[in-house]
Amino acid sequence: MSKEEYKEMKEKMNKTLSVLKGELNGVRAGRANPSILDKISIDYYGTPTPINQLANISIPEARVIVIQPWESSVLKDIEREIQKSDIGINPSNDGKVIRLVFPPLTEERRKELTKVARKYGEDAKIAIRSIRRDAIEKMKAAKKRSEITEDDLKVAEKEIQEITDKFIADIDSIVKKKEEEILEV
Repeated sequence: MSKEEYKEMKEKMNKTLSVLKGELNGVRAGRANPSILDKISIDYYGTPTPINQLANISIPEARVIVIQPWESSVLKDIEREIQKSDIGINPSNDGKVIRLVFPPLTEERRKELTKVARKYGEDAKIAIRSIRRDAIEKMKAAKKRSEITEDDLKVAEKEIQEITDKFIADIDSIVKKKEEEILEV
């Protein structure tokens, strides 16, 4: 396998890790995290615009997010989109700012969220294994075309597996950290 192909495989695996981190950031863990607003966009003069480009987002307390739009005209739109989203928090609008108060998570909800985090981790592992399978199939095809020897194939398979194992361990570590964050009272 050429250096270019290894690089491409690692890039795909890194992209999978980035997607996993993004998904896990969206999982609410008892404390306020502005990244849960990342998936919410407001129709701003005909263009879907993320909230963080329309307002100042701050966290004055551990379980409160304050959204202060630069234009008061978008306040109602932001409030409406947050209500329509799946974050499960009802915004309170005082005419100047929107407050999102995160209630403490129940034990049951914490367990549900850890299951969600594990599922995201499992999906990422499946994607990594799929990338590994594609890389190994490329190598087997090269062997069939007599471009590489049987020994080269074995060495490449071993290297691909080592890279895969490293990424799987990274996923486990990321998910474990998120679970600890969720279960932290």
